Amino acid sequence: MLEMFYVGFSQILAVKPLILIFLGVGVGIVFGAIPGLTATMAVALFLPLTFGMHPVDGMALLIGLYIGGVSGGLISAILIKIPGTPSSIATTFDGYPMAEKGEAGKALGAGIFYSFLGGWFSFLVLFFIAPPLADVALRFGPPEYFSIAIFSLTLIASLSTGSTIKGLMSGIVGVLLSCVGTAPIDAFPRFTFGFYQLDGGFNLLPALVGLFAITEILKTAESDIEIKLDHIANYRIKGFGFSGKEFVQQLGNFIRSALIGTGIGILPGIGGGTSNILSYIAAKKMSKHPEKFGTGILDGVVASETANNASIGGALVPLLAMGIPGDTVTAMLLGGLMIHGLSPGPLLFTTSGNIVYGIFAALIVANFVMVLMEYFGIRFFVRLLKIPKHIMLPIIIVFCVVGAYGLNNRVFDAWSVMFFGVIGYAFEKWGFPLAPVILGFILGPLAETNLRRGLMMTQGNFLPFLTKPVSGAFLVIALASVVYSVIKERKQAKR
Repeated sequence: MLEMFYVGFSQILAVKPLILIFLGVGVGIVFGAIPGLTATMAVALFLPLTFGMHPVDGMALLIGLYIGGVSGGLISAILIKIPGTPSSIATTFDGYPMAEKGEAGKALGAGIFYSFLGGWFSFLVLFFIAPPLADVALRFGPPEYFSIAIFSLTLIASLSTGSTIKGLMSGIVGVLLSCVGTAPIDAFPRFTFGFYQLDGGFNLLPALVGLFAITEILKTAESDIEIKLDHIANYRIKGFGFSGKEFVQQLGNFIRSALIGTGIGILPGIGGGTSNILSYIAAKKMSKHPEKFGTGILDGVVASETANNASIGGALVPLLAMGIPGDTVTAMLLGGLMIHGLSPGPLLFTTSGNIVYGIFAALIVANFVMVLMEYFGIRFFVRLLKIPKHIMLPIIIVFCVVGAYGLNNRVFDAWSVMFFGVIGYAFEKWGFPLAPVILGFILGPLAETNLRRGLMMTQGNFLPFLTKPVSGAFLVIALASVVYSVIKERKQAKR
């Protein structure tokens, strides 16, 4: 393992990857800090640019965008009470009250520092869990992979905000969209409607860019958010922003929040948007002074920012070990690997170990770059909050469409971006979550291929899917998660 880390760092510490990491982290912080722009949008925008790069260089850029985007959300959450990203929602609860009390520098300093520590915690978990998990996954057959795909889809559907039924329907729509084109195994054409462009199905990249980037742009364009910083006079960070005594007092809060963030990150499709809120609730329940939460105390900022950054390493565990994205951004990273002909999963560690450990090294370097940029460049990032959205959003749309077109030089891909953007916007308006759609789109072929392979192995007998221990366990958990969520929603509706 140490030899592979040496190989990974030797690739990342070259001039080009370092420049790309600095660029990625800087742009990611900007996207995270400006309300309406997210880490997902940043990665979606730059994903097509990695097509002509070496895989390690491309992943270095995307990792930088990921880390910068998740952490950057704390800036607007603390200063203007608008979370730059969903992963910083809980940061507003105490970060903004601290800023109103004249402690903006303290809140920003603590948020940045614990973002750094939370990331480090999850990276250590990733480094020690992903390789052995990949070894275990190598022993899985078609029934196991089918059941894991179904489990992942039902889990995110049942944990989606709002209705479980809507979450399941979103997942089904994603699976149906993945069925367009030639079928696996027998190559039978489906849902092409005579368009030869659909013979290979929809490309993953236009789907990702449309569902997340275009949808967010349309939502932001119709919002009436106004950025006002006049009441925040002092956001300079002195030292780390907090004292050594306060650091010792926050140790328990940090460890608990890091465990929650990493654990939630590992669960497919959930990510930092949920982990920061759960961590905040846990910190409040475990606190000796829960009544102070929401009034501007350090505990709330530490809990939220530790958890949302800890989810990064956690989300990469299922992606690299089994090829299943842990959240929407890792779905983009999956696309980044597939652009270069790499298939995330257990074989990636044996066939392209240098790429995997290059990603590990990029995570470490990008985390250091993030903390340095945010500490020393906070005044610059704050000024960017004032850029008018009528200038920024059209530029981003152009980049999205041009990037998708440049992947295969097909106008059809550019139209696909707009098609998926309209679908995403409609789903948001009707209260359907988007994460199950993209997971269904990604996991649909995995589930179908392994279902058909498994049935071919068993001469059409579905029973082995239930009797094999791993496969059966995942299917039972999948069913239980849906039933539990539906029962819980009905009880809440009766109250």
